[in-house]
Amino acid sequence: MNRSSIKIVPLIMAGGKGTRLWPLSRAAAAKQFIRFLGEETLLQKTLARVSDEAIYEAPVIVTNEDFRFLAAEQAREIGMALDGIILEPEARNTAAAVAAAAVIVGERHGSDTLIQILPSDHEITVDDTYRDCVQKAAKAARNGKIVTFGITPTEPATGYGYIEIGEDLGSGVHKVSRFVEKPKAEVAEKMLASGNYAWNSGMFVFSAGQMISELQALAPDVLAAVEKSVEHAKGDLDFTRLDAESFAKSPSISIDYAVMEKTPNAAVVPSPITWSDLGSWDAIWKLAGGDENGNVISGNATVSDTQNSLIMSRNAHLAVQGMEGVAVVASEDAVYVGRLDRAQDVGNLVKLLAANKDTAHLTENHPTALRPWGGYTSILNGDRFQVKRLFVHPEKKLSLQKHHHRAEHWVCVKGTAEVTIDDKVTVLHENQSIYIPQGSVHRLANPGKIRLEVIEVQTGSYLGEDDIIRLVDEFGRS
Repeated sequence: MNRSSIKIVPLIMAGGKGTRLWPLSRAAAAKQFIRFLGEETLLQKTLARVSDEAIYEAPVIVTNEDFRFLAAEQAREIGMALDGIILEPEARNTAAAVAAAAVIVGERHGSDTLIQILPSDHEITVDDTYRDCVQKAAKAARNGKIVTFGITPTEPATGYGYIEIGEDLGSGVHKVSRFVEKPKAEVAEKMLASGNYAWNSGMFVFSAGQMISELQALAPDVLAAVEKSVEHAKGDLDFTRLDAESFAKSPSISIDYAVMEKTPNAAVVPSPITWSDLGSWDAIWKLAGGDENGNVISGNATVSDTQNSLIMSRNAHLAVQGMEGVAVVASEDAVYVGRLDRAQDVGNLVKLLAANKDTAHLTENHPTALRPWGGYTSILNGDRFQVKRLFVHPEKKLSLQKHHHRAEHWVCVKGTAEVTIDDKVTVLHENQSIYIPQGSVHRLANPGKIRLEVIEVQTGSYLGEDDIIRLVDEFGRS
């Protein structure tokens, strides 16, 4: 194979469950799958970034069991063909995920195949500068380097790690002198003034074989566990399900600690690109760019005598008056209000919520739950009843199922519904309804070309999601 013609396999890391953008982002609704500004999620924007077939092969996504169908569906929505989705049985930090990708990609495409690690929750402007940085990194990776992208800092940020840029290796690539943990403000100011430091982007380029060699030398326990988990992996639809027992034996360590801080082959491409890890509400505000008053407003909101603020609502109408430099963010069931310059502290607030049994659910689940067929939003809960809005993607269907403790009433409000109850199939159009008795075998399907929306009223003694007995499921769920 002509090494100069090798394209890059993008590896997109989409398994994180961060809560720094609460209340929109939660453990079961991670930020990479959320539409903050615009019509695409952060994962979809990342996929679009690697759609240039002159540079990239089809991407591989690494995620977890909870997000597997969500990742696949968001790729399908934008017409992005994947080379596969690797499922981590549990979180073991980034070294194990990178090792699994290097082993699998190496087996599929050859050990000299280049891999680019891309977090799925970053915002990056793709232009000639970005493409030039990728080509520089690829050239160095072909020569045995493990290359990271050092973002040109624009402020003495304390929320990022830094890279000290070392010896010039030519062609826009430098040795890494050292990595610096998230610094205090005064240290960050000194590093910025020196002009010799860059933000650590968490993006890397390397060949599959080189990464495996580095892991063998520097983190053999990680590699041994991952190789065994790949050897015993099982295919499941379009997913590669790593063996859980083997994977659990890998140390939980980042690729930075396991390899980058130890290898003599670490290199950095100084990258003056537009980049943000969107790790806080002030980052969202800065990225969006404000109106004439410096405000970023999204959703239902009325703002008066307010400057330099972020106002976002997914449901309720927000009225904000006389504020300066604040974030006001409303989901369906919670509202966050805080100073933008304290946005890095949201994680501490989420910990307080999680520690209280009355508010812990607000950090885990979102009123809107996404499923491989679509999803549902919980509208109203009461004694022995619950109301939901179901939405089903075109040509998708729920599992054939039954419930021991509840009956259901379905009202079709948009699209066409095909309803199976025991051995009878009924087609519902808009403004038609049907009753599903307790214990009956039933299924809801969307045979049409537009999204189906159904109002579901559940009644019964127990309404939990675990009262679902799946008899047939095209998504392989039990």
